[in-house]
Amino acid sequence: MGKEGTSKRQARREQRRRAEQRSRFWTIGVVVAVALVIAFFLIYPNVQPVGAIATAEPRTRPQVNANMAGDPNAPIKITEFADFQCPYCLRFYQNTESQVMDSYVATGKVYFVYRSYGNFIGAESKSAAEAAYCAGDQNKFWEMHDILFANQKAENSGDFANNRLMAFAKEIGLDMTQFQSCFNGGKYDKQTDQDFADAHANNVQATPSFVLSYTVNGQPKSELIEGAVPFSDFQTKIDAALAEIGK
Repeated sequence: MGKEGTSKRQARREQRRRAEQRSRFWTIGVVVAVALVIAFFLIYPNVQPVGAIATAEPRTRPQVNANMAGDPNAPIKITEFADFQCPYCLRFYQNTESQVMDSYVATGKVYFVYRSYGNFIGAESKSAAEAAYCAGDQNKFWEMHDILFANQKAENSGDFANNRLMAFAKEIGLDMTQFQSCFNGGKYDKQTDQDFADAHANNVQATPSFVLSYTVNGQPKSELIEGAVPFSDFQTKIDAALAEIGK
């Protein structure tokens, strides 16, 4: 019984050891497989072919300075909080922005500022915004702004993957060494986070939203315009503010 019992115990221990070993191997295999899947989804958008790039029709905006346009001393300031992946932001860009620029920014009545909404829709929103700000360092913010909207398709699907953002930068004629240093170095990472915080501080809950601000008799006033509203809505709000200011 002694030797036989010892032999059985050894066999059971060996069975347990093998079972534990198989369990460890299985666990490691699952972890490795999950890691590979995650890595694929993180890396693939940036290594897949760039694909076709749509060009943007050139636009003229007055007194451009980085992400701003118009006279900084204009009586009204409009700050747009938007997302390059947002279809309603695209609608404003296509249908209304030029009218606001031509009627109020070019005439010195409105100072227009574009700001991001951080990573509102997703990581590609933040990356696209950072790319636009980096382009602004070479005074081509609006050219990047336009080509981003020209290439907007599905959300977080690789349209604004890093390799495509690099291709956009090249397409609009940026100094690529300067752009890559800015973008890869995360120069505007904190700026896009601040955009998100400031949007919330102004009660912005969706994109696009526009903060119309001005001063009457030394008292600051502001109004929030939400959504891709028609130009007539901007006319009503801006003209009312100008009347209140006495312009």
